[in-house]
Amino acid sequence: MFDDLIKPNIKAMKAYTIEAPPCSIRLDANESPYGFPLGRFSIPTNRYPDPEALSLRKILAAKWGVKPECILHGNGSDELIYYLLIAVGGPVLIPTPTFAMYRIIADSLSERTHMVPLDGQFDLDTKAMLAAIKEHNPKLIFLSRPNNPTGNSFTRERAIEIIEHAGGLVVLDEAYQQFATQGVSNPRRKGDSFIELLPRYRNLLVMRTLSKIGLAALRLGFAIGDKSLIEAINKVRLPYNVSSLSQTAAIEILRDEASIDRSIQSIVTERGRLFAELSRLNGIEAYHSEANFILFKLKADNRLTADDLHKRLIANDILIKKLSGGGQNNPLDNCFRVTVGMPTENTAFITSIRKIIEETHK
Repeated sequence: MFDDLIKPNIKAMKAYTIEAPPCSIRLDANESPYGFPLGRFSIPTNRYPDPEALSLRKILAAKWGVKPECILHGNGSDELIYYLLIAVGGPVLIPTPTFAMYRIIADSLSERTHMVPLDGQFDLDTKAMLAAIKEHNPKLIFLSRPNNPTGNSFTRERAIEIIEHAGGLVVLDEAYQQFATQGVSNPRRKGDSFIELLPRYRNLLVMRTLSKIGLAALRLGFAIGDKSLIEAINKVRLPYNVSSLSQTAAIEILRDEASIDRSIQSIVTERGRLFAELSRLNGIEAYHSEANFILFKLKADNRLTADDLHKRLIANDILIKKLSGGGQNNPLDNCFRVTVGMPTENTAFITSIRKIIEETHK
C-alpha cells in the first residue's frame, strides 16, 4: 500500500548510500584527518539555538570580507543546496562528473536537470556550457571549484564566462578552496576564491563549508551572496536549523586559526607526496588535485579490476572510494578517490596498494 503513496520521481531514484566496512584506515569521505579538542560548553539545553547564528556569522563575515547579512547558514552544504532548489527552482545545469548531491536533490524536488560533460582535462567545456545555457535557460548552475571527485579547479576565466552569460544564478561551491590556495607558489592564484567577485556579479553565490577542515561532525555550511538574494533564500530555511553545540564549538575552534592553517598545510604537503607515490605505480594514472583528495585510475593494461583492488584494500583494513563508472566511455570508469590522511595512513595505503599491484603483475 505504501508504494502507491510515494511520488513517481522518488520511486525512480536511488538513495545516496555510505559504504561502511569496519576499516580502521578510512580514506573515503574527504574528511580531514585532524580534529580539534572541544572544551566543556555551558549550553542551556532547554533553549533553542540562536536562529540566526549571528555570532558565528559575524566571525565568518570578518574572515571572508563580507557583511553578516550576506551569509546564510545551514547544516552542511547539502541543506543549502536543498534551500536553493526550493527557492529558485529549475531548470538546473550541472557539469559532470561532479558532486552527486546537486542532481540528487534536484531530482527529489522534480526539477529538470541538464548535464554537460567536462572536457578531456576535467575542465569546463565552455562551448557546450554556453550552448546549454542558450538552449535551456537554467535558473541554477552549480560549479564545484575545486571539483569533487576530479580534484582540479576549473579555469577561472571559463567559470567567469559562464557567470557573465547566465541568465540565472551561478553557485560556486568552494568546499575545498582552502586546499587550493595553501602552498601555491604562483602569486596570481593567491586569494583565488570567487567571494571577491560577489560585488561584480549579483547572479553569483558562493558556498563554503567547515566540514573539510576538521569540523565535519558539526555539519556547518554557508552560502555567501547579495543581501537581497540571501534574504529571499532565508525564507525557506527551517527555524533553529543549526544546533547550539555546532555554533558554540565552531566559534571556539575558529579562534585558533594557526592550528587550522597548520592542519591544512599538512594535508597539502601529504597530498604532494601521495600524488608522487601513486604516479610511480605500474598501471596507475593519478590526476593533479587542488583538494584534500586525489583521483586515480587503473589503466587499461592493468591486470587488476577495480572491484579486486577495492576488496583487497579493505582486506588490508583500508577503505577508499570506488567511483561509479557506468561503462567504458565514462570518465570515472575504473577510478578511485583517496582522501589525504595522516602521514602514517598515507604510507600504509601506498605500501598496501604497491604490494597488491606487484603481486598482480608478477
